[in-house]
Amino acid sequence: MSDVFPSAPSATVTRLERDAVPAEIVDRLRAGAIVAPADVGTIELEGPGQGAITCFQGLLTSDIEKPGDGAFVYGALLTPKGMIVVDGWAARLGPRVRFTVPAEGRERAMLTLQRSVPPRLARSADRTDDVAVLRVAGAHAVAVMGAAGFPIPPAPNHAIAGSVGGVAIEVARTSDVAPPPFVFQLSLAADQREAVEGRLVAAGAYAATPAALELARILAGWPRLSSEVDEKTIPQEVRFDDIGGVSYTKGCYTGQETVSRLHFRGHANRHLRGLAFETDPPAAPASGWSAVTYEEHDVGRVTSIAWLPDGGGSVLGRWIGLAIVRREVPLGATVRAAGREARVVSLPFDAPRVTPA
Repeated sequence: MSDVFPSAPSATVTRLERDAVPAEIVDRLRAGAIVAPADVGTIELEGPGQGAITCFQGLLTSDIEKPGDGAFVYGALLTPKGMIVVDGWAARLGPRVRFTVPAEGRERAMLTLQRSVPPRLARSADRTDDVAVLRVAGAHAVAVMGAAGFPIPPAPNHAIAGSVGGVAIEVARTSDVAPPPFVFQLSLAADQREAVEGRLVAAGAYAATPAALELARILAGWPRLSSEVDEKTIPQEVRFDDIGGVSYTKGCYTGQETVSRLHFRGHANRHLRGLAFETDPPAAPASGWSAVTYEEHDVGRVTSIAWLPDGGGSVLGRWIGLAIVRREVPLGATVRAAGREARVVSLPFDAPRVTPA
């Protein structure tokens, strides 16, 4: 591994137990909205002129240059060999790029930028302690944001700066191409978080926890750093083509050769798939418990598991999960995963929707 680009963390299984997310969350995702603090780090890159934009364009898998000012895109920083270092959402506002990454990827993002970007062109800064990040998900997210008086970006994949109730805020809207884990991302001063969250709750949003956002992520079939993404993961293995996480028309960026060669001349040997477990819950963590086997062969690993309540007042539900499996495993196949029988399904899961209907 290059000494310039750190590797992603070793993989662990994300697991949401039966009591992690209330059934009402599922109802609100289907026909309402939730707001929750995101467990993320905030990294900013800024410099004179277009220095920050140009430098970040040469590192990110997505195109942040062509969409222009106000772009909000999902992508990743890669090693020279094309393996994911850290993924996140990048907002371009004026000469600045704000990169929101998983909390566990905060140090890797900073290290990559500090080692890759010449200080004369742009400087990076960790704003995590100063900036609070809230995310809004659910079928009625747009309506709730409007009722609360928040500025709404004019189009998907767009970010705008504004204010509400005297609080300066940056509002970013995700893509409508593939169902994302959330609809809006709000960035604001850390000491204003409770006031902004309260305003959304007063407009009809359900105050949730980061675990609710995790359930939304699993339902949407999006990868998580340190679960689906480990130190050897390449973008195509974790649905980057499906979720708009990579551009094949932009200029060069670190790791592009591997990603482009795989896209135009080959295929990924592993894919991110959904798991629908049978009646029995997944086994408790133990040595080798996350393995996925098919026809007596080891074909992958379980990466995320969650209890999905039925909602609607029911106490019932089902176990679902995500897994990285060999491409030879067909959709609909019954596998042994986390010590239990499960069916391999396509992503995203059918219900509930987490984006505007």
